[in-house]
Amino acid sequence: MSANEPIRTLLVDDHALVRRGFRLILEDASDITVVGEADSGDEGVRLARELLPAVVVMDCAMPGTDGLTAARMIREFAPGIGILMLSMHAEDTWVRQALEAGANGYLLKNVLDLDLVAAVRNVAAGELTLDPQVSRPEVLRGERADGLSARELEVLQHIVEGKSNRECAEELGLSVNTVAVHRANIMETVGVHKTAQLVVYAIRHGLVRLP
Repeated sequence: MSANEPIRTLLVDDHALVRRGFRLILEDASDITVVGEADSGDEGVRLARELLPAVVVMDCAMPGTDGLTAARMIREFAPGIGILMLSMHAEDTWVRQALEAGANGYLLKNVLDLDLVAAVRNVAAGELTLDPQVSRPEVLRGERADGLSARELEVLQHIVEGKSNRECAEELGLSVNTVAVHRANIMETVGVHKTAQLVVYAIRHGLVRLP
């Protein structure tokens, strides 16, 4: 993208009114153009592949394929696209997982002074952009939460949600054996031996997203 070209931006949010509001805000800026809208993570991934925008502005929590999963998918085929994640959640766990999924920025949707234009510009310029109301998570210092990898945190999230190894495997695109290995490694890393203990540990230490 040259200095004279507008920042091509894709909006991904399951609420049409939210997308409309964001479009109005962004297109008020002369250096930003909205090239597409998607109402789901899957559609966002498809349009990102088709349109190759400079920045994807995406809701973190959507039905079906959520923003975290969509971000990982986009990263696989277009690592140069900037991803700005929008969320209602300020907890460190959400911020950390968004960044581990490949997001370049994280903004809270429920603030009145949401500076979306500046955030899109920053992400397009390759700058990490975090909402002032969220703290910088450990992942920014190259650390892993409690020694767990990003994939292990994904598996842990599914365990806390009460999903079986098979259900987890289907949703993450892994084999059942791989999930079982991850589960065993997670338990060994955090020092517990029962699923109930693991769930309590994960919640107490903020390693998972709560509904």
